[in-house]
Amino acid sequence: MAVAEAQLYAKVSNKQRGRSTSGLLEPLLAKGFPAHIAQKALVATGQKTTEDAAKWLHSHCNDPSLDDPIPQEYALYLCPTGRLHSRLQDFWKESKRQCGKNRAHEVFPHITLCDFFPCEDQKVELLYDVLKRIGDRFSQSFPASISLTLHASPSYLGFFIDDSQANILKEFAVAFSSEASALADCHVKPSLKQFHLTLAHRFYPHHQKTLEQLAKCINPREPCQWVAALYSRDMRFVHYQRLRALFQYKPQNIDELMINAGDLIYVDPRQQSDVSEGWVVGTSHRTGCRGFLPENYTERAHEADTWVRHREYVFDTTSRSFTKTEKDPNIKLNGEAHNLSVSRSVTNVVSLQNAALQRGVLVMHHGERVDQVFGKSWLQQCLTADGKYYRADLNFPSSLPRRKDSMKQFENDPPLSCCGIFQSRLIGEALLDQEVTVSHVYSSPALCCVQTAQHVLQGLKLNPKVRIRVEPGLFEWTKWEASKAIPSFMTMAELVEASYNIDTSYRGNFPLSSLVPSESYEDYVSRSSAVIKQIISACPSKGVILIVGHGSSLAPLTRALTGLPDRDSRDFAQMVQKIPSLGMCFCEEQKEDNKWQMVNPPVKTLTHGANAAFNWRNTIMED
Repeated sequence: MAVAEAQLYAKVSNKQRGRSTSGLLEPLLAKGFPAHIAQKALVATGQKTTEDAAKWLHSHCNDPSLDDPIPQEYALYLCPTGRLHSRLQDFWKESKRQCGKNRAHEVFPHITLCDFFPCEDQKVELLYDVLKRIGDRFSQSFPASISLTLHASPSYLGFFIDDSQANILKEFAVAFSSEASALADCHVKPSLKQFHLTLAHRFYPHHQKTLEQLAKCINPREPCQWVAALYSRDMRFVHYQRLRALFQYKPQNIDELMINAGDLIYVDPRQQSDVSEGWVVGTSHRTGCRGFLPENYTERAHEADTWVRHREYVFDTTSRSFTKTEKDPNIKLNGEAHNLSVSRSVTNVVSLQNAALQRGVLVMHHGERVDQVFGKSWLQQCLTADGKYYRADLNFPSSLPRRKDSMKQFENDPPLSCCGIFQSRLIGEALLDQEVTVSHVYSSPALCCVQTAQHVLQGLKLNPKVRIRVEPGLFEWTKWEASKAIPSFMTMAELVEASYNIDTSYRGNFPLSSLVPSESYEDYVSRSSAVIKQIISACPSKGVILIVGHGSSLAPLTRALTGLPDRDSRDFAQMVQKIPSLGMCFCEEQKEDNKWQMVNPPVKTLTHGANAAFNWRNTIMED
């Protein structure tokens, strides 16, 4: 047992257990569930219905922690509803699209009244009673409207609450904390710092101006009802990452985790060092079971996605009457509103910013190579006794381009697989659907990169309108070359003869002779920084500059462009291993301040599973 978990057990092991008088508990006891497990199921589902609790118990029948006495943690939040909530959600969505995810996206819009505190399962109903009683007590003094003032700094953006109104909210929080602590035997700490509603937190400083422009489109005087709501979370997983399953995965081995699309997974980053590449070990929020799962079947989820919404108190300031409701249709557990349409004001800002956009840079990892599928000895599988190429598997290319030197050079400069060709064309078609205007294309001299650029252009229907500029400076970190020598690439003449759409007039910023074997990480980052700056200066016109490189290309090129510091060399290799075929990053230039910022790529990612070689004779006919 981990030390942290042992401490949690110690806190609750000497607590006296009681029985709730909840009417929801009796049907579960009648079905034979032990009282403490039935209580846990009710709390885990927000004490909504017996059916919800029974379904949770069925899902957690193999949960090894089902008997654990560790309670949930609870927090009291003041949440906006109505039109103000919709405008805040518009900002949430648009700020994430333009500037990427920041810490504020982890939780829905709220004002913290009480920080998280543990409460035993059988005493949670007392918290509900306290919330109703304190709400009634403050029924006439709660502000008819809450005045919000925008505040911005290089790492924080949000609304501050007017002092006179904040004092009333603090009194409400203190009263709830005091009575809940006394009745429910738990330590509730009210939030007494300046009350605020966070819009963005821990973002890159160069995104501040964009975020402020979007925030100014929010009218804080929009009609709004405020709701004091209790939320709970599993205190064992507070410091874990959360993943959402994109696809179903059925275990192939006993130590693997069964997941369904939409499942939420808790992952402890400290436990991943010994896990095989491409896998993570995690605990299912739906079942409580733990095991290995493929990382590329998941995406990052938000912190609040695993929280449970309990009782709430709606402050109806229009009629000065207060109604306790079970559910507000304008608020969901994960903070997403039913109406996600972007407000007219936010849309205007977006259109203004797009009009001001001078250029974009799309940095892309090449498609699937044959050696990634068939191994380093792939060429030996495709050569006849007299040295001629033949297609040993349908995922091998139908033919190889002609080159004057030995065909053996393809071992160090392998081509795309047929799936890689399809992937590249699919990305081009997706960019065409999004009306992305590609004005220039640069490629590493590696054959797989040239081929990727070629087929992306075909998907974009820009071949031969836009020609590929082969830039040796875009080749990957030479330290990773297994042969300890720079590969012998195809010449420009050979590429043209093979019908690749090459710009033969282009002269690279880094000649091939400048590439040195086993260069240091600092030299590679310096080379990447220099080449991206030279590419930008050579392409002053509007449009997207497509750069096709390697997995190692994405971080140094984009971070140099946006002014971010270099990544630490110690975790660089691990980061690159997570970049799939056709993985991409996108940067936009802001005309008003002549700076670049990282935003979401214009198209979605491309995920697919492995497909092993199939021998019907050995599989079907063998007894």
